[in-house]
Amino acid sequence: MSLAEELIEELNCETVFTIHLGGLEIPVMESVVVTWIVMAVLILIAFFLTRGLKTQNISKRQAFAELIYEKLTGIVGSMLGEEGKQYTGYLTTVLLYIGLSNVIGLFGFKSPTKDLNVTAALALMSIVLVEAAGIYQNGVRKWLHNFTEPVAIVTPFNILDVFTRPLSLCMRLFGNVLGAFVIMELLKIVCPPVIPAVFSLYFDIFDGLLQAYVFVFLTSLYIKEAVE
Repeated sequence: MSLAEELIEELNCETVFTIHLGGLEIPVMESVVVTWIVMAVLILIAFFLTRGLKTQNISKRQAFAELIYEKLTGIVGSMLGEEGKQYTGYLTTVLLYIGLSNVIGLFGFKSPTKDLNVTAALALMSIVLVEAAGIYQNGVRKWLHNFTEPVAIVTPFNILDVFTRPLSLCMRLFGNVLGAFVIMELLKIVCPPVIPAVFSLYFDIFDGLLQAYVFVFLTSLYIKEAVE
C-alpha cells in the first residue's frame, strides 16, 4: 500500500454500526467507538484508584491517586490563575482524554484525534467555555464592551478572533497528529526498522502528550484572558 493510500485510510472514518430509531438511522463512527473505549479506560482507572479512600493510614494506591491529582490540577490550575481555577476539573479531563486518545494508536486503535470532527468538537466546546466564563465573570455588558478594546475600530477583528480561535485549536491538534503519522510512515519507507522504532517513542508518545498539553494550555490562556 502506498503512502497516499495509507493516508487516505487514516483519514477515512468508517461506520462501525448503525443505530435504528424508528425511521431514523444514526451511524456510529469509528472515532466515536474509540472515544467510548478511552472513556471506559479513564473511568475504570479512576474507579480503581479512588475506591476505599481514607483520611488516615492511606494505601499506596490512594497516595498514587492523590499524587496524580495534585500534579495534574497543579499544572492546569497554574495556567488558569486564581480567578479561573473553577475550570480546572474540565480542562484536566480534556488533558487526560486527548493524551490517551493520541497514544491509543500504540494498541492498534485509530486515534480519535485523527478525525477532524473530534478535534472540531473539542475546540468548539473549549471556545464556548471561554466565552461563557467571560460572561459569568464580567457580565454581558462588560463582555460586549471588551470587543471594543483597546479602541472601537478593532471591534471587527475582536469578533473575528472568536471564530478563529476554535479553528486554530482544531487544526493545530488535527494537523500535528496527522503530521506525526506521515513522518512515521516516511521513516518506515526510507530507514531501517530500528530507526522508526526509536522515533516512535517521540511521535507516538511524547508528541501525543505534548499536543494534549498545548491544547489545554491555549484554552487555559483564553479563559484567563476572559475572566481577568
